[in-house]
Amino acid sequence: MTRMTATLTTLTLVSMDSPLDAGALANACGATQEWVVQAMALGIVQAQSDPATPQGWHFFSHDLQRAREARRLEQDLGVELDIAALILELQLEVRRLKTVLAANGH
Repeated sequence: MTRMTATLTTLTLVSMDSPLDAGALANACGATQEWVVQAMALGIVQAQSDPATPQGWHFFSHDLQRAREARRLEQDLGVELDIAALILELQLEVRRLKTVLAANGH
């Protein structure tokens, strides 16, 4: 018996002229809109428009990248979203510190 595997690749286009709304961001991450609301509350993503309601939110490529990273942490490590947010912030700080060290010749 021959076994075949297939890989599905999804492309999500985001530009300054065509940002994602909360539903599209959720869909691109395999999450729910409620998950996006939590991600907003935790600072994982930041809407670039009216923050009062999810329907008015607009997200760009850096938000999509961080949201996908958070989802991977949840799925791969089994961590809660608040822990994923902390890990993302610590990763960002480590990159920042490495840049400072490199600029200072270390």
